[in-house]
Amino acid sequence: MKIPLSLKAVALLLVISILFASCASTTIIQSEPTGAKLYLNGEPVGETPYTLTDTRIIGSTNTVLLTMNGYEDFLGSFSRDEEVDVGAIIGGIFFLFPFLWTMKYKPYHYYELKRK
Repeated sequence: MKIPLSLKAVALLLVISILFASCASTTIIQSEPTGAKLYLNGEPVGETPYTLTDTRIIGSTNTVLLTMNGYEDFLGSFSRDEEVDVGAIIGGIFFLFPFLWTMKYKPYHYYELKRK
């Protein structure tokens, strides 16, 4: 039985999209109180709560700066080494490059701001 070329192409695209989807990691950055201005890696990105999704490799670190009137600035960081990504490990068994994404962020990062 001969498999049509278009079916092979669709199957290949599906496999590639699944592998690259497992390379992305998402976390929600929350603060108390909500609505703090958020800077990631020195760049303003919005206010809390904020959803971050990226494809940075294992061990990559993000710096967090939260500012809000009447509260002390908060400076911290988190890295892409907080939880194991099973999908990337399975992909790494078949294709070596997904091993660069075998760890992911925790689902939530919660920061409490202190009043001045």
